[in-house]
Amino acid sequence: MRRPPLSKLPSRLPVDGYLLALVGTVALAALLPARGPAASVAEGAATGAVALLFFLYGARLPPREAMDGLRHWRLHLTVLACTFVLFPVLGLAARVLVPQVLPPTLYTGLLFLCLVPSTIQSSIAFTSLARGNVAAAICAGSFSSLVGIVLTPLLASLVLHGNGGGFSTGSLVSIVCQLLLPFLAGQLLRRWIGDRLTRHKKALGRVDRGSILLVVYAAFSAGVVQGIWHQVSAPRLLCLLGAEAVLLAVMLSATWYGSKRLGFHRADRIAITFAGSKKSLAAGLPMAGVLFGAQAGLAVLPLMVFHQMQLMVCAVLAKRFAATAGPEPAVAVAGGAGGSPAAEAAGEAAVSGARR
Repeated sequence: MRRPPLSKLPSRLPVDGYLLALVGTVALAALLPARGPAASVAEGAATGAVALLFFLYGARLPPREAMDGLRHWRLHLTVLACTFVLFPVLGLAARVLVPQVLPPTLYTGLLFLCLVPSTIQSSIAFTSLARGNVAAAICAGSFSSLVGIVLTPLLASLVLHGNGGGFSTGSLVSIVCQLLLPFLAGQLLRRWIGDRLTRHKKALGRVDRGSILLVVYAAFSAGVVQGIWHQVSAPRLLCLLGAEAVLLAVMLSATWYGSKRLGFHRADRIAITFAGSKKSLAAGLPMAGVLFGAQAGLAVLPLMVFHQMQLMVCAVLAKRFAATAGPEPAVAVAGGAGGSPAAEAAGEAAVSGARR
């Protein structure tokens, strides 16, 4: 088979630069882990960073924006069902992979990623690129984030019991103090500080990402000190990669074809596909640090791998959706977006082609 000419190859792979920073942070923790008093300082700084992160989430997330989407309740319920019902069910079904394919530590992380809320920014970006219902993607992502603040820890207390996670009285207090209270404080103060935060969006983005890097360093550093990395071999990591590829393929297929069976039009189906099949690294990492403590190193590894995988696959899928949308753009309206039968068939081909 002839190789394609270099001019036809993509000029830039859809690799998330921030993920490279996360990988560098993990490498730093492996080479220079915090020990003794430095570990206490790192843990305290990570705790403060998580509280600050969720305060900023609360201060910047407009409740009215999410509430305005209530009129499209069928779409939002579908995304929430995919995120907090179908994903956890698939995660529980993956228990059959333990211990022959996945060790319990990695399975716990795989199950945890199934409980994390959906993304907002990347879901909106991919929905826009694919010419889907962007307004629905915004509302669906906002709902998922709001619900996930409460529902993810509650689901973790139910399904992670006996898998290295779950709730004790101490972890319940940590969830309330580090996640819920800062988030609610941000919501209450939003009317006074929301506009100012919006004007400094770039600086706040650095604070967000720096806080998450600090949480990752503290978690992985504690894992290195405890020797948890000796529990996982390279073949097991490859097995994790394969399991997550199957998980993503199942969710992309379920959201696309399931939304068709539910009667949604093409633009809505695109929003459901991207919002219902993705998981938030920004929300999941701080929650893992609170839920798992010193064991968070391996617990967040599956989420980091899945995050990069979903970005690469969804970038390709969004371009295929856009290329097969036909001459008329998908118009987003509150009650659903119209799409021709030809566009519907083109969408089917895009999903099938991406799976192959």
